[in-house]
Amino acid sequence: MIDKHISKNGVRIVLEKIPAVRSVTIGIWVLTGSRNESVENNGISHFLEHMFFKGTKTRTAQDIAEAFDSIGGQINAFTSKEYTCFYAKVLDTHKDYALEILADMFFNSTFDEAEMEREKKVVFEEIKMYEDTPDDIVHDLLAKASYGDHPLGYSILGTETHLKSFQPETLREYVKQRYTPENVVVSVAGNVEDSFIQTVEHYFGAYESPTEKSTIIKPSFYANSIERNKDTEQAHLCFGFEGLPQGNENIYSLIIMNNVLGGSMSSRLFQDVREKQGLAYSVFSYHSTFLDNGLLTIYAGTGKEQLSLLRDTINQTVETLINKGLTDKELRNSKEQLKGSLMLGLESTNSRMSRNGRNELLLQRHRTLDEIIREIDAVDYASIGQVIKKIFNKPASTALIAPARVH
Repeated sequence: MIDKHISKNGVRIVLEKIPAVRSVTIGIWVLTGSRNESVENNGISHFLEHMFFKGTKTRTAQDIAEAFDSIGGQINAFTSKEYTCFYAKVLDTHKDYALEILADMFFNSTFDEAEMEREKKVVFEEIKMYEDTPDDIVHDLLAKASYGDHPLGYSILGTETHLKSFQPETLREYVKQRYTPENVVVSVAGNVEDSFIQTVEHYFGAYESPTEKSTIIKPSFYANSIERNKDTEQAHLCFGFEGLPQGNENIYSLIIMNNVLGGSMSSRLFQDVREKQGLAYSVFSYHSTFLDNGLLTIYAGTGKEQLSLLRDTINQTVETLINKGLTDKELRNSKEQLKGSLMLGLESTNSRMSRNGRNELLLQRHRTLDEIIREIDAVDYASIGQVIKKIFNKPASTALIAPARVH
């Protein structure tokens, strides 16, 4: 059972009691990410995530780290294209202490200039590390090919040039614009009483951040191609197809179809590309869901001399899916696999907190596990066929990172 409370200032609090555990996970979710950036401040959402750990008016960065180490807790954060999350997992006896520190970071971070310059160097190294992993970069290139100049095509990390321009006031202004009460969800899951909602309310229920309502622009999908030459051992190839947005009625049909296509070791892409032809070590597909759009991605990496055969094999696998659909066995097994992964994925307070926070932030609704299972069981050949037709009836975008002179 999920309890939901909306504070007077608009902050939403969701709490799920799990009495059988001894941990509590608290997450602060903010509806902002690289999608909400401009060309000039690209990377600021991710850089802000780092800077919230770099000291408050009463705590240094080391104080924050030692505070959680001293209680055996964990604290971390991540940034996506549409949201940022700060979270802590602790023993239930330390939940009040963890919440107080998270609130201190959220409201009282100083964005000290000296700390900023040091942290810029850290993020520069993160960008360099990312540049050394072409199997990651190629997915950013695919987003750029698929969405063009729209912010959904921006890198989450940004660039060194943009980061160098950030000043403390740049961060404060972005916080004022995006970290508004209506954009914030505090999600709590674990061995905790309902009264903890009032504790969260004490910290988050009164702050105000006057700003104009911002709107997001729906992206167009482009079947563009981007290629980059890089001194790599493998060629890294991605295909992109326009997918479905958050909350779409056919989302489980898409998840099941994707699972059959490339979401598991028994998937068609894994079997056709890796097991039957030995063309790749890594081959898979996945679906990224956004507020008003989605992207189905197919990825594989192979030796440069096999790139043409890899393309043909992937295209043939997709053609077979379009023409013949799923078998009875694939539909049945994929449903059970999806239900199993759903259940197993909710066995920790961290995953429960994440599920509830994301659902509230993006969908403003929560379905029970029984409701979700009924929706999965209701998936049939007709709904799968609709999804296949919708996604694969248009040309794909492509991204390729490969040694020079590969075609």
